[in-house]
Amino acid sequence: MRAAPAAVAAPPPAAAPTFSAPQAAAPSSPAPTASSAAPIQPVAARGAGFLPPADDAIPHTPMGDMIRKGEQIFLHTGVNAKAYVGNNLNCVNCHLDAGRQAHAAPMWGAYLLYPAYRSKTKHVDTFAERLRGCFMYSMNGKAPPFGDEVLVALEAYSYWMATGAPVGERLPGAGFAKLAKAAQPPDIARGQKVFESHCALCHGDGGQGQRASDTQVFPPLWGAQSFNWGAGMANIDSAAAFIKANMPLGQGGTLTDQQAWDVATFMDSHERPQDPRFTGDVVQTRAQFHDSEYSLYGTPVGGQLLGQGTH
Repeated sequence: MRAAPAAVAAPPPAAAPTFSAPQAAAPSSPAPTASSAAPIQPVAARGAGFLPPADDAIPHTPMGDMIRKGEQIFLHTGVNAKAYVGNNLNCVNCHLDAGRQAHAAPMWGAYLLYPAYRSKTKHVDTFAERLRGCFMYSMNGKAPPFGDEVLVALEAYSYWMATGAPVGERLPGAGFAKLAKAAQPPDIARGQKVFESHCALCHGDGGQGQRASDTQVFPPLWGAQSFNWGAGMANIDSAAAFIKANMPLGQGGTLTDQQAWDVATFMDSHERPQDPRFTGDVVQTRAQFHDSEYSLYGTPVGGQLLGQGTH
């Protein structure tokens, strides 16, 4: 596990929670997690009649060619959209089963809901703007220009995935499942034990993930090659909901709610790349963008102030 950098001089806000430092985790029993090599199979939304079209149904037309290009960008983002990616993640590492899996932010659920006002951007986002944000935050890269083929291909792929779904309706299985608050306050030390038992074999004892040649098979969860502090997965509630529904890979729903909250807190208690909206001051950036009980940005963990970014 990488050491946290020295704390900045300014103290964190009075309301910010303080956590004890986690110890280094060691790999333990197997628990597969999100893989860029996940099979592409139609998966129905839980509780819904909607089924995204099968991969082999992509038409052999110019539109179909663009859809397939979007699929390849989705599966191998760092290879096919290299200019806009700043870490080792691929879209499929969070949007499982090539963006099909319910409760893993499936693309058939997302495409239908835009344009939409987002509190994060303080304006109405188009779907293209939403995709650009993914590159800035989750991919720790830079936003492709509007009209860039990377954006057009990803839009085409998402549009095709939502074929036959009702526009403007939030389908069951879209986004992440809502997770009730934990019975006990989430705890880093308990979360570390969950990580060691269920996650470390795939994600690495330092959260670094695993690569096979140029493919990121299991994603890094913190550190320089992971998502940055502005990503949605850096919020403990989002991470806990994703983990509860989907992790360990193929065994979603087997962790208790408490375990999901605890391990999400452990994961998000580590340093990661800086938020692109950084104002130059960690405390000010927390107040402006991370003023939430679910964010550890700008809070002290083990005597270090999180949010200074990796170097």
